[in-house]
Amino acid sequence: MIHFPAVRRGPLSALSLRLAAAIGLVLAVVGVVYLDRGGYRDVNEDGLTLLDCAYYAVVSLSTTGYGDITPASNSARMVNVFFVTPARVLFLIILVGTTLEVLTEQYRTGRRLSRWRKTVKDHVIICGYGTKGRSAISALLENGFDKQKIVVVERSATAVRQATSAGLVAIEGSATRSSVLQEAHVRNAKAVIIATDSDDASVLVTLTVRQLTAGQVRIISAVREAENAPLLKQSGAHHVIVSSATAGRLLGLSTSAPPLIDVVEDLLTPGQGMALAMRSAERDEVGRSPRELDALVIALVRRGRVVTLSDQAGAVIETGDMLVHVRDDRPHANAVA
Repeated sequence: MIHFPAVRRGPLSALSLRLAAAIGLVLAVVGVVYLDRGGYRDVNEDGLTLLDCAYYAVVSLSTTGYGDITPASNSARMVNVFFVTPARVLFLIILVGTTLEVLTEQYRTGRRLSRWRKTVKDHVIICGYGTKGRSAISALLENGFDKQKIVVVERSATAVRQATSAGLVAIEGSATRSSVLQEAHVRNAKAVIIATDSDDASVLVTLTVRQLTAGQVRIISAVREAENAPLLKQSGAHHVIVSSATAGRLLGLSTSAPPLIDVVEDLLTPGQGMALAMRSAERDEVGRSPRELDALVIALVRRGRVVTLSDQAGAVIETGDMLVHVRDDRPHANAVA
């Protein structure tokens, strides 16, 4: 089942809005009838007071219609035909607004689903909305990736609600099932990030994605144990992140070289100071050394391969290179830039 992000009003707010609309409609009818009160006939034949006009408006809008007050003149009948009758219909719509709102929401969801299926392409599928999945999404958004191009696949209903509350499209189901990944249009995806809570699930998801896409979609997977990383690579993952080994190395650095862990935390924490970034080489940078640039370039990506500056191939920037550099990610620095 596909869930779309939605902005929902609270029940008290929706009820207050409908109540205000009903009261406003009643007051409008009272005012129109009171202005033309001479054109109405009362059984008492003593003329219509403001209270009589209010009484007539209420019984007319509620379709009760006792008949003790009736329009007699042509103008009063014209008002009933062109104003009171449409107001009566509108009043009934307000009364049954809850049912109509449900039907409208179902129609709107169907339209959104149809439009989404026609336009979804080059998106990123996040399998798992746990800590790793949410962190991956945060990193994508920090680098300017469109939130509408992110699709979450999660079997937990609670996590799905959290994802939709964050403004993401979420599909409820297991990413190990082909039908669920097909709902996410995995063949048209740009990449699949696998952030499940177990290594065996990561392997199954990787195999399923590779089977459906024939290896045409980039697969990035997280794994807890380093011994399972080769298995994921054999299953079709292009990149494997070993979470336990990475955390262990960071713990070791925090003991043997405390300043290094501060630098790594700074690079990984958005908006705190330094951040890793990648951009295309500009025309005037081609042919120059990466060390000559104002930006602190630490590596080049050339035809999908990482080239370090210590390599001879990394001494000069070539056309089509991507520059991996360290940028100042502090808010005031971005504002100045």
